[in-house]
Amino acid sequence: MPQSTMEIEVPATGDGRMRLSEVIGALSYALDLTEGQPPGHGIRCAWIGMHVGRTLGLDADRLSDLYYTLLLKDAGCSSNAARLWELYGGDERIIKRDAKLLDTDSVVAVGKFVFQYTGPGEPLRRRVRRLLHVARHGDELADELVQTRCERGANIVRQLGFSDDVASGVYSLDEHWNGKGRAGKLQADAIPIHARIALLAQVVDVFHAVGGPQAARTEARRRAGTWFDPAVVEAFLLASSESRFWDGLVSADLDRRTAAMEPFAHVVRVDEDRLDVIAEAFADIIDAKSSFTAGHSRRVTGYTDAIAMQLGLRDNHRRWLRRAALLHDIGKLGVSTGILDKPGPLDAAEWKAVKRHPGLTEEVLSRLSIFRDMAPIAAAHHERLDGKGYPKGLAGDAITFETRIITAGDIFDAMTAGRPYRGPLPVADALALMEQDRGTAIDGNCLDALRAVLPRLEVAG
Repeated sequence: MPQSTMEIEVPATGDGRMRLSEVIGALSYALDLTEGQPPGHGIRCAWIGMHVGRTLGLDADRLSDLYYTLLLKDAGCSSNAARLWELYGGDERIIKRDAKLLDTDSVVAVGKFVFQYTGPGEPLRRRVRRLLHVARHGDELADELVQTRCERGANIVRQLGFSDDVASGVYSLDEHWNGKGRAGKLQADAIPIHARIALLAQVVDVFHAVGGPQAARTEARRRAGTWFDPAVVEAFLLASSESRFWDGLVSADLDRRTAAMEPFAHVVRVDEDRLDVIAEAFADIIDAKSSFTAGHSRRVTGYTDAIAMQLGLRDNHRRWLRRAALLHDIGKLGVSTGILDKPGPLDAAEWKAVKRHPGLTEEVLSRLSIFRDMAPIAAAHHERLDGKGYPKGLAGDAITFETRIITAGDIFDAMTAGRPYRGPLPVADALALMEQDRGTAIDGNCLDALRAVLPRLEVAG
C-alpha cells in the first residue's frame, strides 16, 4: 500500500468549535433506532420538553440538565433488547414502539397488548407457554426490563460526563405521578422534574406522530394526575397552544431550532478527549444490544489500532480511525435482536435486514460534520475487495485503506468471539480461514499486520 494512501489528511475534529449538544443530538438518531421510533424522536422530545421547561420557569442550570436528559433519555434502551426478544419472541423494536401508545394503568389494555405481541407466528403450544409465563410474571418482568434500562442509561450518562441531575432524570424516566411507574416507584414531587418533563415529551411525540396535535394534547390531559404532573401538563398545553410550536416540531430544520434552545451560558465545546469518551460510550450502547456482541466494538477498535500502528499510521490518524471503529456497527441498533441472535441460518428477509445496518451507520454518522468523513469508512466494513460485499458492492481501490484495517479487525473478532450458531474459533483456525480470503475479502497487508501484532495483544486461543 503506497505511503501516500496511508497518510491522508485527517480532518480536524475536536478543535473546540463543535458544541457538545450538536454531537449528542446527532447521535440521538441512533437511540431512536433502538426504540423503533421515526428518525428524530429524541430531537423532537427535546423541542417539546424545552418549551415545557421554559414555560415552567426553570432556571438556566436546570434547563441545561433538562436538555441533555431529553436527548439521552433512551441511552439505556439497547440493554434490555435481548431480554425483550427472549420473553416475547418478536421484534423488540416494534414492541417498544407500540408499547409507548399503551396506558399501563389499564389492565385490559395491557392484557390485549401481551396477547397480541407475545410469540407472534410461533406454534400454538410454544406461544401458549410463552403467554402463560409473561402473564404470571408480568409485573416482575416489567420491573426487570425497566430497571435494566434505567440503570444502564444513567451509567451511560455519567460515563459521558454529565451531572447527577441528568443521570437521575434518565433513571427516573418511567416513574409516574401516581406512584405506579417503574424503577424506584417514586411519586409526585419525589420524581425529578427532568424525568417528569421527559416522560410527557415522549408520550406527546408518539401520539402526535399517529394522531397529530389534537391527539397529543388529549392524551396529555387524560394522563394528568396519573402518569403526569398536572403542572407539567398545564405548561405543555400553554406552550403548545401556539401554532409555531407544532410548526417547529415538523420543520425541516428542527435540529438547528432545537440546538438553539440550549441555554447559551451552558454551551459546552467538544475537544478531542470528549469525542473519544462519546465514541466509547456509544460503542457500549451498540454492544449492549446482544450478549453475543458484548465488547465487540472495543475489541475491533483494539485490533484496528494495533494494525494501524503496525502499518505506520500517525497518532492523529489512528485516533480518528479508532472512533470510526468504535462506531462502525451503530446501525445494528436498527436491526431486531431476534435476527442478530438467531442460532440458525437467516432467511432472505432477515438477511436483507442485516444488510441494512451499514447504511444506517452511514446515515447516523453523516448527520454530524466532524464524523462525516469517517461515515463511509465505518459503513464499508462489510465490503469485499472482489466486489461481493455489501451494502454497495464496492471493489478494489474503491475501498479505502482505513476501511480495510477495520474490516480485518472486525472479521477476526467475529471469528474468535462466540456467536449464536457456534462457539469461538481458536486464533490459529481464524487466521487460517482469513488467509483463504486474502486479496478477495481481506487486504493482505492488513492481515500480515494483524498476524504481527497478535502476540503482543495476548489474544486468548
